[in-house]
Amino acid sequence: MARPSREDADAEPVATSDSRPTTPPRWERAAARGELTGDGPHAISAGGVELVALRTAGELRVFEGRCPHQGALLGEGELDERALVCRNHRWRFDRESGQRVGGRQCLRRCPTREEDGVLLVDLSTLTPERAAPTAQRTLDDLPGPRGLPWLGSALSVDIDHLHTQLEAMGRTYGEVYTLRLGRQRMLVTSNSALAETVSRSRPDLYRRLSVVEDVFTEMGIAGVFSAEGDAWRAQRRLAMGALAQRHLRGFYPTLSLVAARLVRRWEAAADAGRELDLADELKRFTVDVTTQLAFGHDMNTLEKDDDVIQRHLELVFPALQRRLNAVIPYWRWFRLPADRRLDRALAAVRSWIVELVATTRRRLETGDPTRGAEPTNFLEAMLLARDADGQPFSDDVIFGNTLTMLLAGEDTTAYTVAWAVHHLCDDAAATAALREEIDATLGELPLPRDAEQAATLAYATAVANEAMRLRPVAPFAFHEPIHDVVLGDVRVPKGTPIVTLSRPAVLAEATFRDPLTFAPERWLAGWEGAHDAAASIPFGSGPRICPGRSLAILEMRVLLAAIYRSFHVERVGHAEDVKEISAFTMMPVGLRVRLRRR
Repeated sequence: MARPSREDADAEPVATSDSRPTTPPRWERAAARGELTGDGPHAISAGGVELVALRTAGELRVFEGRCPHQGALLGEGELDERALVCRNHRWRFDRESGQRVGGRQCLRRCPTREEDGVLLVDLSTLTPERAAPTAQRTLDDLPGPRGLPWLGSALSVDIDHLHTQLEAMGRTYGEVYTLRLGRQRMLVTSNSALAETVSRSRPDLYRRLSVVEDVFTEMGIAGVFSAEGDAWRAQRRLAMGALAQRHLRGFYPTLSLVAARLVRRWEAAADAGRELDLADELKRFTVDVTTQLAFGHDMNTLEKDDDVIQRHLELVFPALQRRLNAVIPYWRWFRLPADRRLDRALAAVRSWIVELVATTRRRLETGDPTRGAEPTNFLEAMLLARDADGQPFSDDVIFGNTLTMLLAGEDTTAYTVAWAVHHLCDDAAATAALREEIDATLGELPLPRDAEQAATLAYATAVANEAMRLRPVAPFAFHEPIHDVVLGDVRVPKGTPIVTLSRPAVLAEATFRDPLTFAPERWLAGWEGAHDAAASIPFGSGPRICPGRSLAILEMRVLLAAIYRSFHVERVGHAEDVKEISAFTMMPVGLRVRLRRR
């Protein structure tokens, strides 16, 4: 059984849904009644406040819209017969009262009224619970490397190892410091509480760096990841719909089919004694899964030699890493060979996606009888949906989101499982425990029977959690404040880049016992000593937490079951031969393995 979450022990202060406002009513427009069809949940906002609307017993109820745990948008959750279920860590809240099922927290409810077909909500019940922080320092007061005149530390930055450089600077200058690249000064922090503040305060106070939106747009891949404001909300709803927990059960047979192809491919490699680049192999799996789920298209790179799309995709993240951290955007005036290769790769991927979109559009227009009345995947939903102005999404937005889905679904899960295997190669006891659980659970089956059986693989889940703790594939995040803010006790001017580092906090003795040790058992019941699960946030936090979290965890369980049910795995070379490289995500380079059938 998985270790109970410690968030219950550190519960937020209790709020009562029947409390009465102590300030005058504050009525704000929330939505037109016609926009709230069905039971919901509906993600709405009023006066800049995120809310969730749902129907129960025929009555429309509106509650505060963020989960009290890590700020996920409850409007992106699900309803069952009794509760509103948060999509993040599956916290459940009673549909009538807002009381958390099995917990002390209670969602605050907003009074509502209707005028001329418009839903108004009274926000006076959602008054701030904490006083605003007071600035005691400015950026000038923070430590950091001095750097050179005009250039700062730009010449000493190693883009391929940026994450380890920033972590090393933190060990020298502390958990909050400044770094200057050219004329741009940024704030860097490894303080998990400050990182959580930034994540949970989006989109009201913080956004991704504006350069992120610029670079994604000029590369033609602007989508939900880089979008902000109303554009983000509209695209986010579609992404969450495609990746919702309720869809994964029905999708599982396809995921199992792709996993079976991987096993057959690796059986042939084992019989031939062939070495495998593990990360590359796992990316074939994740690309095949993502294209099936998001686009209804079977790429089947696992059984085909032609994996040209994957070869093109692997150029994108390194290019993003270079451009987002460049002091001068040279590519806007002249192209280096790497930029020309990227141009060709993006053109090839765009051509492939254009044909995929055209095929899907024709099927929708001709009323293909094999398709139901509702969209069956993300691409169909994008083509049928309308933006905030009631217009179809443009081809550029459709292309950007299609490519975003491919990129997000390819690297992150594949690299996490690769890092897990890397650690298991040096831990015979953990490997034996994982194999024992898989054998006992699966019996004679080569793969989990369904998503429910996969969810019972507690040790496999613990292995994945431990790999994500030690080797977070997103080791840093870049944001900037929309207004002047106070972060901790530091006044941060509008537009200042803020870099939050995710790994230092989970490598601290106060957070996890024996933090440098690979110990999946720490995620199971019975572990003694420090274990602050909330400090490990591999999928981010707040309203913009990764929408593919549920799919990624399911894929990790299935992959680990497939690998250790069927094979013995031996790393080629030594552990120190495997290097961490930062290419927008943190990838293992040099991780080659040999397989033997069990």
